[in-house]
Amino acid sequence: MNLSLSSSTSLSTSSTTSSSSSSSSSTSWFSGIVRGRSGSAKMSTNSSAAAGFGDSVSPIVKKNHWRGVLFKYGPKPIQVAFKTGDYKQQVIFIGGLTDGFLATEYLEPLATALEKEKWSLVQLLLSSSYSGYGTSNLKQDAMELDQLISHLINKEDSEGVVLLGHSTGCQDIVHYMRTNAACSRAVRAAILQAPVSDREYRATLPETAAMIDLASTMISEGRGSELMPTEADSGSPITASRYHSLCAYMGDDDMFSSDLSDDQLRMRLGHMSNTPCQVIFSMADEYVPEYVDKKALVERLCRALGGAEKVEIEYGNHSLSNRVSEAVQAIIDFVKREGPSGWDDPWH
Repeated sequence: MNLSLSSSTSLSTSSTTSSSSSSSSSTSWFSGIVRGRSGSAKMSTNSSAAAGFGDSVSPIVKKNHWRGVLFKYGPKPIQVAFKTGDYKQQVIFIGGLTDGFLATEYLEPLATALEKEKWSLVQLLLSSSYSGYGTSNLKQDAMELDQLISHLINKEDSEGVVLLGHSTGCQDIVHYMRTNAACSRAVRAAILQAPVSDREYRATLPETAAMIDLASTMISEGRGSELMPTEADSGSPITASRYHSLCAYMGDDDMFSSDLSDDQLRMRLGHMSNTPCQVIFSMADEYVPEYVDKKALVERLCRALGGAEKVEIEYGNHSLSNRVSEAVQAIIDFVKREGPSGWDDPWH
């Protein structure tokens, strides 16, 4: 899911986030593991001060005009990322269905705010970006996200990343952290912005029930990788397996539905308790059906995540285009908050 553009107003926060400290750099993550990291450093400084970046240079030239570095992080043509700032700590933005670069209105002010804190913002394209989501899956997204983090560690000497997911990008983060992939150790924290249920939203559409039945039949016949009829999804060609993952009860993407029991939510989200986590929930999210008690849902999600920080944004829409400044403030407060002794050292 993905949406629109605008301005700002109120924010309420409650918190139970943990933390510890970061580390100094090394030539590569792998050699760092072998030799061990020397001491620990706070999570704030370390700019490479390369040409074109610096305290006095904003990453935003003017609206929709960005200054940064475009780079490849993997072998596929789609595996391209865009980075603003040249710092040793990165916030990686992972968009939702149909998203690509510049997916939400809050990214521009967020890039500027992160620059002031000596953090880079990285936006990546995945095989599932734009109209590719229908023929990809969470496993593929996780592998590509791991390749990006590996690139940042080994080519750019990263000291750790924070993952910021929007909409279905939240499922990507949860799935990636469950894989225990080598580079997931570099993830210091996760921010889930608009973690909503694709299944519950799509259940409000008239064609969904019949299409779930068709997808189930195709999968049982060994045709899960074949495309569904065009009426299944107007935004993208979509395979039976991906449709089932997004739309069926307890499908792979079904992580944030209000009708899941507390035990089911814990089973799907509980591994995130080892990662400091913030949930930013839009209280007027147009992709959450009217019957859902949003306050109760976000409370349950935060508990299942192991005590995540809760941020409820009143009147906020799905992409927070009408509450941009609150979104940026919540994210920045979380990223720069180091607690009594800093974020956990990602290398140990």
